[in-house]
Amino acid sequence: MDMSLLKLRVHDALMQVLDLKKVEELDPHALRRELAGLIKDIVRSEGVSLDADALETLVGSVQDEIVGLGPIEPLMADPHVTDILVNGPNVVYVEKEGHLHRTSVRFTGNDHLISIIERIVSRVGRRVDESSPMVDARLPDGSRVNAIIPPLAIDGPMLSIRRFGREAMGVDALIARGSLTRAMAELLDALVKTRINFLISGGTGSGKTTLLNVMSGFISESERIITIEDAAELRLQQPHIVRLETRPPNIEGRGEINQRALVRNSLRMRPDRIIIGEVRGAEVLDMLQAMNTGHDGSMTTIHANSPRDALIRLENMVELTGLGLGLRPVRQQIVSALSVVIQVARLSDGRRRVVSIQEITGLQGETIEMQEIFVFRQEGIDPEGGVLGTFVPTGVRPRFMEKLKIRGLTVPNILFEEPVVQPFTQARAA
Repeated sequence: MDMSLLKLRVHDALMQVLDLKKVEELDPHALRRELAGLIKDIVRSEGVSLDADALETLVGSVQDEIVGLGPIEPLMADPHVTDILVNGPNVVYVEKEGHLHRTSVRFTGNDHLISIIERIVSRVGRRVDESSPMVDARLPDGSRVNAIIPPLAIDGPMLSIRRFGREAMGVDALIARGSLTRAMAELLDALVKTRINFLISGGTGSGKTTLLNVMSGFISESERIITIEDAAELRLQQPHIVRLETRPPNIEGRGEINQRALVRNSLRMRPDRIIIGEVRGAEVLDMLQAMNTGHDGSMTTIHANSPRDALIRLENMVELTGLGLGLRPVRQQIVSALSVVIQVARLSDGRRRVVSIQEITGLQGETIEMQEIFVFRQEGIDPEGGVLGTFVPTGVRPRFMEKLKIRGLTVPNILFEEPVVQPFTQARAA
């Protein structure tokens, strides 16, 4: 018998004997054990003979349909998968190690895919249908889910899942991956301990949240930290953490709580530091004011392709408040609030790297002045497609060194000395 047909018959038979209300109440592991026995009984009653491997495959597949996320459940269990991209029922991609790969995973049709999407969003109190064809949600494990269905999605339902590691990555892992050097990590450690406000800038999937998680690990356990996010992704290890998450509007379009409201409320909660997962809109003004009024050491991320673009985006977001503050006062706020911008990027080989660390030095006329301290200099591509390059200091001694000294932290000056480049000779080439 065709396995897909057998799976469908077993699934239909299970639906006739299962009490769906009780299914929702059972522990998933206990439910899977119960289902395994029922599935094997149904297969025997069908008079179908399967070897042990085929039977286990069938049992797992049907269990995933009842308890898990159907065909993509094995992908969710793979720790190396960072993104699952479902472009309709017959096209499923995953990202591993920064590269996209097409899989053999298939859904039986649009209705099957929509049923899995509905299962995902219903678990977090959301819904998706023709009247509400887009949804953004978070799974219990922290994964971010976005789904969009017809009529907005022309070629069928689309599902995107951004997954995060079960364990928070440490700075040593970033160094081992070549995302930054030990010297750069020492500098970032000192910046956090000195309570310098900074901004992490980068494109989608460039590693902004990962770096923010790592840098938050440098914060003292004695501090009270408040995190504010649209979808909770941060995994801080300190004991005194208050996690806040925005709330979307309900079916009637009411009850929305945005990041700006949470930032304002957090100021009444006696925070030592405020960490915003990503600034997206008008909350940026409240964030800048918080940084300027005693909440030193706060940090956030922003979508931008360069440190200069990041500051321009901040200015544009302040304009969204509609207060008409004027360009110069806004730039004065930015200069007073922020000291460092860290640029991260995902390069052509899929690796994430800190490509620039820049210091904001002041306002000259109408222009925010910046100076680069560290930079990743790309030198080429190796035969396997890997990006060749080196992290180098620019030779600039940052002004925040005085703040580090006041805090009793010392960073050796040699850390910032630009390496001497020897002239090319035939002997060196040999």
